[in-house]
Amino acid sequence: MHDPETVWDFAMADQLKFGLEASTELGDELEARGVDSALVVTDEQLRETGVVEDALSSVPADLEVTIFEGVEPDPAVDVYESALEAAADVDPDAIVGVGGGSSLDVAKVTGALADTDRDLLEYVAPPIGGGEPVPASETVVFALPTTAGTGAESSPAAVVSLPDRELKVGISSRHLYPDLAVVDPLLTVSLPPSITAASGMDALTHAIEAYTTRRYDTKKSVEHASERANYGGRTAMTDMYAKQAIELIGGSLQRAVNNGEDVEARRDMALGSVLAGIAFTNAGLGATHAMAYPIAGENHTPHGVTVAALLPSVMRYNASTAYDRYGTIAELLGESLEGASDREAGERAAIAVESLCADIGIPDGLAELGVEDDDIPRLAEKTAEIQRLLIGNPRRVTTDDLESIFADAL
Repeated sequence: MHDPETVWDFAMADQLKFGLEASTELGDELEARGVDSALVVTDEQLRETGVVEDALSSVPADLEVTIFEGVEPDPAVDVYESALEAAADVDPDAIVGVGGGSSLDVAKVTGALADTDRDLLEYVAPPIGGGEPVPASETVVFALPTTAGTGAESSPAAVVSLPDRELKVGISSRHLYPDLAVVDPLLTVSLPPSITAASGMDALTHAIEAYTTRRYDTKKSVEHASERANYGGRTAMTDMYAKQAIELIGGSLQRAVNNGEDVEARRDMALGSVLAGIAFTNAGLGATHAMAYPIAGENHTPHGVTVAALLPSVMRYNASTAYDRYGTIAELLGESLEGASDREAGERAAIAVESLCADIGIPDGLAELGVEDDDIPRLAEKTAEIQRLLIGNPRRVTTDDLESIFADAL
């Protein structure tokens, strides 16, 4: 058995194209891959804004394009099935996801499963699904994010909502990486302030949790192969991406919220989101994301807002195990550590996050999201079952610990 401290994997999308007006090269990329027909996966509201047409402006007129605009926030199984039916109808050479994390997740799964006839949940890990491995597919998948936050364009996973069970589950496989991620910050300029704030805090949480995960052997720690992805805790490589992401997001999120046409801020947010996505899809996440899933499942709260409300309390809980890491986070977010003890350094990191949340209009605590005291024991029990995320948390958490963190976050 290898030593997880010295041997680790690192993976990302096959190709990344980043920069202002990067989307204008989409047509060239499609032609280079011999694509004659494409299914565009997006949502109706985004299409009405004209952003989808902007993203597709360079696609050659003779390339057959079909648009599926049935994606909804937190897509449930029926949304994925509808997209797969659309793909079966047109048999495209490529799937092009345009939108936020939901659209990109649906696009990735549609591309990977277009040639299969299995039920979608068979690819979800037990006990919900059968844990079947996601097959390799010849369908090319492109991802064009229009938000700066989810990291879906650089992620090997997709989230599926199960409303009848008040639950969110994931499908994870290296075959879900897009073949090409095209990140054009100009596609995010029209993003409303509230979504800019929420998606930005999601990206910041990705970076902070990736930077503070503990190193572990995923083969020993996570029972089912479909839950492993390439998580294994932080490495020198993920640290590099995560720290740069924290600094970029910390320095640009408030500016992007206050002035959506600040192109420099939009560029820094887009880059920070990509880097955070690469970091967390290799290092894994922690208690913040694990705790957010049952809240979102029950209260249908926006993911970015939910993790933002939880993050400072989780940071305070974890700081005693990783003072040096949280001190670095505080400095990256602009806090001075002069004269600060180790404990104070950890506290200043949490305060910096709280201040940023207040400045961009994120709700102050879980109570504003509808969470009540009586909900806490149930939420803690549900969170304790999400070991694929909790295993990477820098400090071990029991159900009682989770109850305390939830209470602090109210």
